[in-house]
Amino acid sequence: MSEELIIPDEVVINKVFLFRDQKVMLDSDLAALYGVGTKVLKQAVKRNLDIFPSHFMFILSIEEHTSLRSQFVTSKNGKGGTRYLPMVFTEHGILQVASILRSKRAKYMSIRIIEIFIKMREMLLTHKDLLLEMDGIRKKVSGQDEKIELIFNYLKQFIKEKGKPRRKIGFKQ
Repeated sequence: MSEELIIPDEVVINKVFLFRDQKVMLDSDLAALYGVGTKVLKQAVKRNLDIFPSHFMFILSIEEHTSLRSQFVTSKNGKGGTRYLPMVFTEHGILQVASILRSKRAKYMSIRIIEIFIKMREMLLTHKDLLLEMDGIRKKVSGQDEKIELIFNYLKQFIKEKGKPRRKIGFKQ
């Protein structure tokens, strides 16, 4: 694809959040990646609600939206903030959005985003396997060395942190 569509994995990963035990992307972030306005994306989804079951897309509750806004210190309604609760899309919903937008960029970006979701899943599985292996070693060598216990605790903390939503950094285009 063209040079302008090469987006580093980290940029996309930082747009993935955890809500209701699902990894999701906000409508505004997805719209930016697909090269359309958030309003255009929302209108397209609303025209096709029948192909967006609740495990593909859902609207954040007021509490979830407040929590999200407090993380980013966003402005209040009427002063540059959003007037409507954001839609969030799961991995499957991201593909559905690309199918209703029908642009080359949307198709390309949906493939990139899905590849990144797959990488994230593989990383988590790799670290879980390592944690389980370390747990087995720790049990075999119980009482042997405090360093093994320290490594085990660091790995546990790493896996816990992977599940938390990431804080968005940088500037928005």
